[in-house]
Amino acid sequence: METPFASEGVRGTLHEPDAPSGDGIVLTHGAGSNSNAPLLVNLARAFADAGYFVLRYDLPFRQKRPKGPPFPAMAARDREGVAEAVAAMRHVVHGHLIAGGHSYGGRQTAMAAAEHHGLANALLLLSYPLHPPAKPAQKRTDYFPQVRTPALFVHGTADPFGSLEELREAIALIPARTDLVAVEGAGHDLKRAADLSADLLARLRALV
Repeated sequence: METPFASEGVRGTLHEPDAPSGDGIVLTHGAGSNSNAPLLVNLARAFADAGYFVLRYDLPFRQKRPKGPPFPAMAARDREGVAEAVAAMRHVVHGHLIAGGHSYGGRQTAMAAAEHHGLANALLLLSYPLHPPAKPAQKRTDYFPQVRTPALFVHGTADPFGSLEELREAIALIPARTDLVAVEGAGHDLKRAADLSADLLARLRALV
């Protein structure tokens, strides 16, 4: 069942499984999208079918305006939004909680976890934007040594925001357990990721 969700600044959709496992996942979107992005919807439905409560939610910048990219000055508020979504989901489930996001949403989720150790039991980072396209020197990894939450990266082999080789090198900076799923031929949108939901969940369970 999918129902609108609103609580203390959190806005999104809650997917309730028919046979709950007791665990939950929160998922958020990239810079140019919202919580209704097909990737998030398809993953949320697949995860709910596997017994997870799933909340796909809009970051604060998207709640303020329906279109347009986030403002860099608002990134800290978006990270607060991640923490608020996790806190809201803690009232729904009492088992393991996984925090995830696509691109910008994944980056802010990982940064929030670095700032608040114990925020989630594991991270699901879809198409992590390692650097801007064609600008490999501008790595977004300064905080990686502070990430102490196990993390699963899911990355397309044709993603212009970072190659698999670059990502593997960067992931080595994270002291927590990590895993990487390469999606052959996929670009930054990771359209086929939902087809891998069973494998993703198995890898996440191994991390927590």
